[in-house]
Amino acid sequence: MDLFEYMRNTNMEKESPLAARLRPVTLDEVVGQQHIIGKDKLLYRAIKADKISSIIFYGPPGTGKTTLAKVIANTTSAEFTQINATVAGKKDMEEVVNKAKDLQGMYGKKTILFIDEIHRFNKGQQDYLLPFVEDGTVILIGATTENPYFEVNSALISRSIIFELKPLAKEDIKQLITRAVYDKDKGMGAYDAVMEDDALEFLADISGGDARHALNAVELGIMTTERSEDGKIHITLEVASECIQKRVVRYDKTGDNHYDTISAFIKSMRGSDPDAAVYYLARMLYAGESVTFIARRIMICASEDVGNADPMALTVAVNASLAVERVGMPEAQIILSQAASYVACAPKSNAAVEAISQSMETVKQTGNLPIPPHLQDAHYKGAAKLGHGIGYKYAHNFPNNYVKQQYLPYELNGKEFYKPSGNGYEQKIREHMKRIKQEAEQEEESV
Repeated sequence: MDLFEYMRNTNMEKESPLAARLRPVTLDEVVGQQHIIGKDKLLYRAIKADKISSIIFYGPPGTGKTTLAKVIANTTSAEFTQINATVAGKKDMEEVVNKAKDLQGMYGKKTILFIDEIHRFNKGQQDYLLPFVEDGTVILIGATTENPYFEVNSALISRSIIFELKPLAKEDIKQLITRAVYDKDKGMGAYDAVMEDDALEFLADISGGDARHALNAVELGIMTTERSEDGKIHITLEVASECIQKRVVRYDKTGDNHYDTISAFIKSMRGSDPDAAVYYLARMLYAGESVTFIARRIMICASEDVGNADPMALTVAVNASLAVERVGMPEAQIILSQAASYVACAPKSNAAVEAISQSMETVKQTGNLPIPPHLQDAHYKGAAKLGHGIGYKYAHNFPNNYVKQQYLPYELNGKEFYKPSGNGYEQKIREHMKRIKQEAEQEEESV
């Protein structure tokens, strides 16, 4: 490194964004992602022991993929080289590979190649790396925001360990913001700024688990806010809202407003008003409500208020719940909108709710009534001698795959729990059940 390059790197360190300056250099400084870097986890042990194999970090922006790569760079004895797939080409990789061969041959030193945005490499570029990863010339660390199983060469995937990073928890974001405001070495402590509690809560909520997003807002707020009469820079809720370009929505996730909004959301779906449902959905999303929490409420409504009037409602809701976990925001809002509007527009029935409620009450009052012997298991040793299973009629041997016999305990003979409504598909269920019972009775009378 010559003098000019040294000065350039020094100036870049001083002038780089706050998120870059705060980037940890050791594992102990890393915030969040304990599911992969907890002290009993594989990645933690591998980094500490300097025994890294090829790995791929996968997760949303601002969750620490590059941070973990930098931590490895600061702890490994191997040569660490970084390239970005958005600007690098085959020539850059050839230079890295040739240098890695020289280091390995002359000094027995390993080379770690960190490729940021690895999904941006085309198939040919990824294929070029394969033999050198295979023979250990380079240890690959890839970082991607896209699902590696779709975007990364399957041969590279099979030779790598995939670590999925999750959006940072609210408390993790709060810890990073506090460090950014008051740390005088790496953060902005020298500016003598004060982060007010409601601003801290707002930024931690609205950042959506993206640390970089929150830290950029903190830096902008401190750099552009005038000092108050006490000589300090106060980052208020209004300042935080302006810096992150999000309007403050008064929405306390543990307070009345939270429960009122989710209640209005559910009642709008139940009341078949898709416009109101997506409006309250938008209010919750804008305020940073958990998409998984919203998805759970849609699933409950699909079963509780729609039920068998449209059995597809629960399928849509469950698939939406799975999809939002895999996709994340902002696209998750589209999936939730689809599910909420479907449930709102679906025909309604609470027959399933009534059925289980009455059944639970009956069990509570009557206890464990004897199961009719012909329904009892006839396969275990001695069952036949006890009369278990004798006289059971196999429904598929009869017309309409139905035969009249006692299924409920005898003490509950004639009791009805599930009463299909006349709405949607339940009308067909009701008509079907009525038809097969009538035909069975006619068959019985004719015998």
